[in-house]
Amino acid sequence: QLQLVESGGGLVQPGGSLRLSCAASGFTLDTYAIGWFRQAPGKEREGVSCISSGGGSMVYAVSVKGRFTSSRDNANHTVYLRMNSLKPEDTAIYYCAASPRCRSLNLDEYIYWGQGTQVTVSS
Repeated sequence: QLQLVESGGGLVQPGGSLRLSCAASGFTLDTYAIGWFRQAPGKEREGVSCISSGGGSMVYAVSVKGRFTSSRDNANHTVYLRMNSLKPEDTAIYYCAASPRCRSLNLDEYIYWGQGTQVTVSS
């Protein structure tokens, strides 16, 4: 079964940091662009960032630009999302997903999805 697996979520205070990881099961994610998405309760899933297969190109949502950084370690087949200066409005389930290209944060362009990891920002 082809899927992605997220980890690293948790509870953090406002202003704190977390690093999410995304690994693949059943395939190698090295040749895919990887996007990060999030879904808060009662809201639609929205794009956060994506990173190209080689790591040289990234796209960020306006709401996280300057605070979140996507990176990847293809030698270890893992993609990361570093989240700094977290705000309560960042609270959501975070998903990673694979696409042939990092062209946009349009959900329809992403093929394989993980089950998500919960991030809660609260004092």
